[in-house]
Amino acid sequence: MIIAKSKREIDKMRAAGKLVGQVLQELRGIVRPGISTLDVDRAAERMIRDGGALPTFKGYHGFPYSICASVNEQVVHGFPSDYQLQAGDIFSIDVGVTLEGFVGDTATTVPVGEVRTELLQLIRVTEECLARAIEQCRAGLHLGDIGWAVQEYAEGHGYSVVREYVGHGIGRKMHEDPQIPNYGKPGKGPKIRTGYVFAVEPMINLGTHETKVLADGWTVVTLDGRPSAHTEHTIAITEAGPEVLTLVPSGVNRQAEAVLCN
Repeated sequence: MIIAKSKREIDKMRAAGKLVGQVLQELRGIVRPGISTLDVDRAAERMIRDGGALPTFKGYHGFPYSICASVNEQVVHGFPSDYQLQAGDIFSIDVGVTLEGFVGDTATTVPVGEVRTELLQLIRVTEECLARAIEQCRAGLHLGDIGWAVQEYAEGHGYSVVREYVGHGIGRKMHEDPQIPNYGKPGKGPKIRTGYVFAVEPMINLGTHETKVLADGWTVVTLDGRPSAHTEHTIAITEAGPEVLTLVPSGVNRQAEAVLCN
């Protein structure tokens, strides 16, 4: 069952979205060659807790970290580790917070140092897929319109769309109905209504759409070992159209740097 949120509930989700958006923006600013993905995870947890929230991912079905840290061919759900990012990597950071009982969820893929042009284009198209999906998050349209917006644009640029992992409804729980695939047919699926809140997250691959899960039981990688990009926003469907709850102004104030130094 898809749970519509009241204006009061969306207000609370707006606060959670703002916090997680700020955390992600700060984390993006500290990504550089030589930093470990575990360092980024530690910085995230400190900022989330300092913001009066809980890291939603930590302990979720046993997941042991505050962020999902996925590098290069890792699609989603990667474990932070002592791996030090290298120039040329692309690094997906996925983070969630629970604030006053409501969840905000967002992700981005960051180039590390000098990155090949084809990878920069993969990231750019993935972000453009998300922008096109957000435009379909309007009352009266259908879930299939969201998926088709992603699929048509990604495949039109020669990329593939991950099928096994999807976006989702969000609210008091991180994963609520409905599932929101990044593929579909226009006009198909449940009708979108005012008050719904979605976490939409394109996962776009340079090669095959096929994936596998590593021995840790979490980390998803592309079957052919080629890179993947991931981006995500939490979006409320309002009478005025889609409101991106996790969007924050650009610019980094280096709070995360201070966290790392303490």
